[in-house]
Amino acid sequence: MRSKPLILAAAIAIVFLLVAAGGVAVFYSPLVTHYVESESFRRAMEGETAKGLHFPHSNFAPIRRTSAFTAYSESFGARDGEKAMKSLDGHGITATFDPLGVFIRQWRFTDVRVQSGDVEIQIYKANPEAIAPKPWFSIFLPNRVYLKKIESGQANITWQFRGEQAGFFGTQLLITPHGPDFEYVATSGRLKMALLPDLALRRAHLLITKTLFTIYDSDLASDAGSSESIRAQAHAGIGKDRSVDLRANFNQVPIRAWLPVEWKKHFNGSASGDFHWAGKDPKLESSSGEGSLRVSNGRIDNLPVLEKLAELAQNKSFEHLELNNCSLSFEWKYPRIDISNIAIEERGKFRVEGEMSIEQRRLHGTIRFGLTREYLDWLPNPEEVFSRSENGYFWTHVHLFGTIDDPGQDLSSRIIELFNQSPGAYLGLLFRQFEGWLKRGFGDDH
Repeated sequence: MRSKPLILAAAIAIVFLLVAAGGVAVFYSPLVTHYVESESFRRAMEGETAKGLHFPHSNFAPIRRTSAFTAYSESFGARDGEKAMKSLDGHGITATFDPLGVFIRQWRFTDVRVQSGDVEIQIYKANPEAIAPKPWFSIFLPNRVYLKKIESGQANITWQFRGEQAGFFGTQLLITPHGPDFEYVATSGRLKMALLPDLALRRAHLLITKTLFTIYDSDLASDAGSSESIRAQAHAGIGKDRSVDLRANFNQVPIRAWLPVEWKKHFNGSASGDFHWAGKDPKLESSSGEGSLRVSNGRIDNLPVLEKLAELAQNKSFEHLELNNCSLSFEWKYPRIDISNIAIEERGKFRVEGEMSIEQRRLHGTIRFGLTREYLDWLPNPEEVFSRSENGYFWTHVHLFGTIDDPGQDLSSRIIELFNQSPGAYLGLLFRQFEGWLKRGFGDDH
């Protein structure tokens, strides 16, 4: 009696092996090759792939079978995407087919590799997808394409920003399903985007769904091999909830590439700090946030105001400032920005401390300005303005006003008053100015 179950199990195993062998034989059959490389199969794959990737249509170059479960196409293209992918172009496409997917009604591809490609992504609104009528026998056929992953060694991921194309260029890209949507992991390449210098991409992990745009992590730098880093995480609602939350931190980032052209020749150093932006929607008017900034190895060279100060004080060291300390904190709730904990110092020369605020482009604030004794010798009676001595500096308070385009301060007027009170010092200042003019005009042979 025990032998009957064993005989039955053996029979089932033999049948299974025969079916499997038959299946393998079928897949190696020239008839299957002819079908896979036919126009009708290509059109079927175009339709199913477009549906799986949420495009209204797509186009494959002729498909060529390269092994039992692998096929190759020279190119693929799709436009007017209905979800996160707006367009997709691929070149040199190799796909591995999983035949077991047929039993769960899927054209299942376990591995899709693309030699090079372009993906344009977009923020999208969820709309019901049209359901096309199908013939009665479709219930026996796969009804969707499933892509386990898409890999490309050389891809561009682009989007529109401020009316211009932005994106990651020349990156290694991995696309994997996330429910009905897709996740994107990009490594290497460069980020090009308005308002930012070109940055090397170490890694970025993105997800776009019908309700949320998420940056799980991004790691950028001016040079991929440098010690600097710019890390960010963010999410932005793209449904009824339009809120934005972005957090970033940066370390040892050279500041010169981020400065306006007219400032690049005057300022240098490396910036570190953090930044948080939040708002009920992406608009600047709804934003608030906070952050901090520290600059190491800071240097200021040849600013006109410093050159004038060096000329007046007859001290060339004012033309070049090397900052031992440069840091501040900031907080804003549009349209006001508060800058606090300001500390700027070249030890043994000067130090600046204080706070300021900017609202509707108007400037307000008070800073403390300290100089060591040797850098006050050019002033007559300097203690009348720099009246308090502390920590090796002589200090004065400076009140700020005006606008960010035309800032004002009350220190200059007080220094002018010192010279008005001391005609001899004022005359000496005029002689030094005249001497400088002569040297510039006729040269200095001594």
